[in-house]
Amino acid sequence: MIKERLMGYAPITAILTFALSLRVWRLESPNGYIFDEVYYAKNAASLITSFVELDEKGASEFVVHPPLGKWLIGFGIKIFGNNEFGWRISAAIFGTLSILLIYLITKKLFNSKLLSLTAAILMSFDGLNLVMSRVALLDIFLMVFILLSFYLLVLNKYLASAFAIGLAVATKWSGVFLLILILIFVIYEHRHNLRKAIKLFFSYTLIPLLVYFSSWGGWLVTSTGWARQSESNVFSSFWNNHMQILNFHRDLTEAHSYQANPWSWLILGRPTSFFYDDRASCGQVKCAQEILAMGTPFLWWSAIFATAIVLGVVISNPDRNAALILLGFAGTYLPWFAFQDRPLFYFYAISILPFLILAIIYCFNSILNQRHTRKYIIFYTVLIGLNFLYFLPIFMGISIPYSDWLERMWLNSWI
Repeated sequence: MIKERLMGYAPITAILTFALSLRVWRLESPNGYIFDEVYYAKNAASLITSFVELDEKGASEFVVHPPLGKWLIGFGIKIFGNNEFGWRISAAIFGTLSILLIYLITKKLFNSKLLSLTAAILMSFDGLNLVMSRVALLDIFLMVFILLSFYLLVLNKYLASAFAIGLAVATKWSGVFLLILILIFVIYEHRHNLRKAIKLFFSYTLIPLLVYFSSWGGWLVTSTGWARQSESNVFSSFWNNHMQILNFHRDLTEAHSYQANPWSWLILGRPTSFFYDDRASCGQVKCAQEILAMGTPFLWWSAIFATAIVLGVVISNPDRNAALILLGFAGTYLPWFAFQDRPLFYFYAISILPFLILAIIYCFNSILNQRHTRKYIIFYTVLIGLNFLYFLPIFMGISIPYSDWLERMWLNSWI
């Protein structure tokens, strides 16, 4: 019995081992801060020593995101040192956890080992997930907390789900979008039970608020954080600090060469280049080394059609699984269309990815009992895997001949 149970865990264990190995291999490369690591890794190092974000001169530094994600980066620095591996290892672990979570979610929603393993494999074969798991940015933590909240919601563990979505908000404010939709969803589901609905309302408002407030503990208990003493009491100072953050996000209009309109995200219109170097050696005269934050093309492009099918199901003959998937998709994607005046980046779409994969799995589940479906699922998964391997050098910053790099630039907007 124990042996059979252990054998049952073997496939997902193999997938997680493969995923973690990719995420930690040469994690210290490239050297130095890449892209926004220059903010978050430095902030993280300051948090674990001073409990607030200070600049290199020891003065308070204005930050535009809550502290939790930076604390998580800081734990890696605390254990492995203030170096590239140290400030990236937490992201690698969380990226691997996202694969386990989508496996568990799929298993609960569809009660199929085949589909659960397929979902885990697809997540491990996605380029954006891999890239975001190898850099010290906040978005991988946001995505995992969203997934955790979603999993707990599927289990009807509402208090724990509220706590998890609070962790998401304490990582980046964009978690609020999904929080609002989850709140509406659970209240609607329990609309015929007024006491339950009221309890859920307070659960999904007070618990996330307490989690968020607690995440600022370092700022609250010290006197050196940005705007900490700007008002007569700590609560007024806290409010003032948040108004400054809000104004920053509202007034941010400066163009960026890699900004991408949300309309282009699902088709990979403008992926974000985190690193590029044409001086690396590859045995050829001209080489290229790039880290391109981009999803695996065949996976994302096929997910567009799968999501459209799930939308059609919700409109014509709704069921809870389809509604939950569409809820996650809407909460992580649609709100960004309201911010057309500020520069947005494709890698924000990492939080959409799990729901794209779940939409694909939903479609597979609807035809699972038909003849040859399993063969189609295997063929599709192998196709995604081959597509992933083809782009792997530009996901992991491996130096390749420039001609090979150019062949992988399928769209001019990727350059």
